[in-house]
Amino acid sequence: QVQLVESGGGLVQAGGSLRLSCAASGSIFSIGAWGWYRQAPGKQREMVATITSSGGTRYADSVKGRFTISRDSARNTVYLQMSALKPEDTAVYYCNAEPLPGLDDPDSWGQGTQVTVSS
Repeated sequence: QVQLVESGGGLVQAGGSLRLSCAASGSIFSIGAWGWYRQAPGKQREMVATITSSGGTRYADSVKGRFTISRDSARNTVYLQMSALKPEDTAVYYCNAEPLPGLDDPDSWGQGTQVTVSS
């Protein structure tokens, strides 16, 4: 019911910045929380940042102070602003939409976008 389309990935030098975007369509009213996750080659997918429908945010320890998650409700879009990028940030980044509590809808995922940070 919720479709997610990501953009903004690419190649950047260490210390640089990128902004990832995730545009949602469909049953937007059913979303209780948004998240950004990443998966590096040979490693498990990990949570990077989340934001609830009320605006509360959480971050992985490895990105605190460098990454910021935000929402633009008018555009049904969630962003991940990434600054002071490090080579260890290299991964495929995925957008996630979690349904409100009590709903039977499954989580929605974007297609994934590659972020590569060169040293």
